[in-house]
Amino acid sequence: MIIAERKPMEEIKQAMALYKKVLVAGCGTCVTVCWAGGEKEVGILASQLRLARSAEGNEIVTLEATVERQCEKEMVAELEDKVAEVEAVLSLACGSGVQVMAELFEDKPVFPAVNTTFIGMPQKEGLWVEMCGACGDCFLDRTGGICPMVRCAKGLLNGPCGGTRKGGKCEIDPDKDCAWVLVYRRLEKQGRLDLMRQYYTPKNFRAVKRPGRVQAAKA
Repeated sequence: MIIAERKPMEEIKQAMALYKKVLVAGCGTCVTVCWAGGEKEVGILASQLRLARSAEGNEIVTLEATVERQCEKEMVAELEDKVAEVEAVLSLACGSGVQVMAELFEDKPVFPAVNTTFIGMPQKEGLWVEMCGACGDCFLDRTGGICPMVRCAKGLLNGPCGGTRKGGKCEIDPDKDCAWVLVYRRLEKQGRLDLMRQYYTPKNFRAVKRPGRVQAAKA
């Protein structure tokens, strides 16, 4: 799941400073789950923006809308009528959704209201952790399904560094488990510790060409 967090209110206010009527647009998928940009967050941001501008004597009119996925043109197209009514769009989608919105409505400026941070999973209520760096050269089959590229603070591919602390904690963050200790324990349970004895060449960061493009195979 793509994880995002809302930008500071001052940054959003500055971005909207020149506009009197804007559409605050949410996305009903990833950013809804991580509490950054769903229908509820759209309403909160629109209200905060109106109050902040009113306090400055600079009123603003906000329209609100949330589509299921802002990364799909067909769904974003549903906002055409509302976009036509405003001067600018404030999008609470991830970076992909912002770009789709901007491409579909080229005559209107589109501003991101959230920062897209990582691909992750919920660990507990209100907490999401990074699990995948989308590197394009997946290593998980050799590490028991634990990604050392993002879960190791140093991104090491050949076991833990010399700073691993007592109790299997990371020297960078003593509250964080050492990724390679987790890998060892997982592979030990599976009877596959031989994978820890292999040397792995440096990560191939050219595996993903920019901009990325994937064509699904026909059935």
